[in-house]
Amino acid sequence: MRHTEVRGDMAPLTTWFMTTGEAGFRSQARGLAERLTDDPRELVVGLRFPWNRLPVAMTPNPFALLDPARERPAPPWPDLLISCGRRTAALSMAIRRASEGQTLTVHVQDPLARPDGFDLIIAMKHDAVEGPNVMKVATALHAVTPETLAEAANLWRERLRFGSEPLAGVLIGGPTSGKTFPTASFIEALRRLREGGTRLAIAPSRRTPAPLIAAIEAAFADDAGVFIWDRQSDNPYLGVLALADRLVVTSDSVSMISEALATGHPVDVFGAPQNDRHAGFLQTLIEDGAIVPFTGRPALPRDNRPIDATNYAAQAVRNLLEARTGMVL
Repeated sequence: MRHTEVRGDMAPLTTWFMTTGEAGFRSQARGLAERLTDDPRELVVGLRFPWNRLPVAMTPNPFALLDPARERPAPPWPDLLISCGRRTAALSMAIRRASEGQTLTVHVQDPLARPDGFDLIIAMKHDAVEGPNVMKVATALHAVTPETLAEAANLWRERLRFGSEPLAGVLIGGPTSGKTFPTASFIEALRRLREGGTRLAIAPSRRTPAPLIAAIEAAFADDAGVFIWDRQSDNPYLGVLALADRLVVTSDSVSMISEALATGHPVDVFGAPQNDRHAGFLQTLIEDGAIVPFTGRPALPRDNRPIDATNYAAQAVRNLLEARTGMVL
């Protein structure tokens, strides 16, 4: 649910969310910003090479190092700045200094910089950053809300929820660099699920390898109970999240797993962790009983209350704004 913050003098809260443009960063920053205000401004920024590769401590004046092909932040500075990703950290800290502390700076993810350079850091539980202004969350922030799910359900119900069989939504990312996706075992598990009487709505992402999609299409050719997005027509992603009785997500995408958990549907995750950070993320969720490995077997009973760190983070930001400025909803 979105809220519009208003200051005591009735001036609207000005909010920027700032990233270097990657989809995963944008969705997290936008998701938090939209829980706080109805009209946040997006900025896609970057530093010139080689400063965009250097540690934050080596970019003391990022305003002089901005990539001219990207946006250039300038005053008047906002009341609230939300940044996401290591490569925006130096610029967020510089805006905080330039505003003489009037801009409340919130950084999403570990900035790999001094925590006291921000008002609030929202990091994952497995991140190393620590401090009195560091908040740890179990899932990534995102823009999926009950309202967006309800809208998507209405839009996709006739296309996805036909028939009486249960529906499993299958959300596929793609292997990270140097990793090989276990296509054969994935298709075997999907076949097992389908043979058990569950229909499949399969939504590959833009980065899903074409050979993997081709293998899935061949495995379920002419099966009317299997929907596979062609990546050309309207994206069914939100509809799948909204309407599936069960969700299967590949292990590579922290964002997709987090969004799936926000629906309250049972979530199974397929595949090994892609790196140590993914391993920490998945292990925390397994230990909490939020996810189970996907095998294609019948789902076991579990507590499926929605898990949404974005609301939790948004409330923490509201508390800081109210303490600093007296802003009210």
